Amino acid sequence: MDMVSYFIDFVLHIDVHLFELVEQYGLWIYAILFIIVFCETGLVVTPFLPGDSLLFAAGVVAGTGLMGYAEVMLVLLAAGILGDAVNYCIGRHVGPAIFSRDSRFIKKEHLLKAHHFYERHGGKAIVLARFVPIVRTFAPFVAGIALMHPRTFFFFNVTGCILWVGSLVSAGFFLGNLEWVRQNFSIIVYGIVIVSVLPVVIEVLRSRLGKSKGGSGEGDGA
Repeated sequence: MDMVSYFIDFVLHIDVHLFELVEQYGLWIYAILFIIVFCETGLVVTPFLPGDSLLFAAGVVAGTGLMGYAEVMLVLLAAGILGDAVNYCIGRHVGPAIFSRDSRFIKKEHLLKAHHFYERHGGKAIVLARFVPIVRTFAPFVAGIALMHPRTFFFFNVTGCILWVGSLVSAGFFLGNLEWVRQNFSIIVYGIVIVSVLPVVIEVLRSRLGKSKGGSGEGDGA
């Protein structure tokens, strides 16, 4: 329970904890940032790790001079690109075996639909997924399972990561030292989390409302 409380506190007050980590670990902070972002994007079992807020907070710390702006950008770009690439490779490795038969949890029919989707819209999905927590973690894995073309994935993986890391780190770097931002940093973090999760919530609600309408329509016609 203490670990859960600490994790929640870390996410909501990530600026404070990041400053503490810089003071405690010095240059090792770059390795810590790399590991967090790599795991958040590269391992389907760790979608709960901070992403957007961490990038913004890293930019804020870099803005104070405690970390280098260029170094932060390079480390986080490498972590995000490699994370998605590893996730994609894992999905692509298990993809052929899953495609060859129906399993208890995944239907071949659904995978074929996913494959066609990624062939047509995969690039846009990979880029947009960068800005949505949880979806960001699963999108490259599903793209791999759906056998999205490697070169297409690589291009949009890099493009999406540059937009994601570049925008959030730069926002933190250039805006983080404004008085209003410093005084309301926790509120800004809440806002980043809410805005990031909002598309997922909207999609879930739309899906449930659609099912409810479909179910009531069937009932009316009976």
